[in-house]
Amino acid sequence: MQIEETDLPGVVLIAPRRFGDHRGFFAETWNARAFAAAGLDLAFVQDNHSVSAQVGTLRGLHFQGAPSAQGKLVRCGRGRLFDVAVDIRRGSPTHGRWTGRELSAANGHMLWVPEGFAHGFVTREPDTEIVYKCTGFYDPAAEGTLRWDSVGIDWGLDGDPVLSAKDAAAPGLDALDSPFVWDDAA
Repeated sequence: MQIEETDLPGVVLIAPRRFGDHRGFFAETWNARAFAAAGLDLAFVQDNHSVSAQVGTLRGLHFQGAPSAQGKLVRCGRGRLFDVAVDIRRGSPTHGRWTGRELSAANGHMLWVPEGFAHGFVTREPDTEIVYKCTGFYDPAAEGTLRWDSVGIDWGLDGDPVLSAKDAAAPGLDALDSPFVWDDAA
């Protein structure tokens, strides 16, 4: 398993090793020992799976605050998507910066999005599936949304995205009352 830091400290790209033959492939996508050895000592409590029918479906940017903050280990089960993390920790030297990676069924890559970051993605192929593990349970009282076009992300869209009403009405970064504060001791 290859694990590498992105340009946002804490957000990590993971490339599981695949073993393939004429039948297809096998890949280990989660191993507590391997992740802990790479400094990612994680405990997951929930798995999520969604399908987006249309190309250009944009979901996000989502987060959950305390006491139900979530880190997410994200991968693409079918199709292709552009996955994004945005630092929303008040006082962080990278506050408001984003990083994005293409995740696809073909490349098998995963993105670790820790607490304190908003997460979103846009689909590049029809019927794209996203599968992700969460470190916290879903809590509607703790959920938050950041407007998808408020931090300068190049989503690579050809036209308007397909959005939910909640995502379309989300506040921009300048109006966001983030529940996260950067801790330089962490």
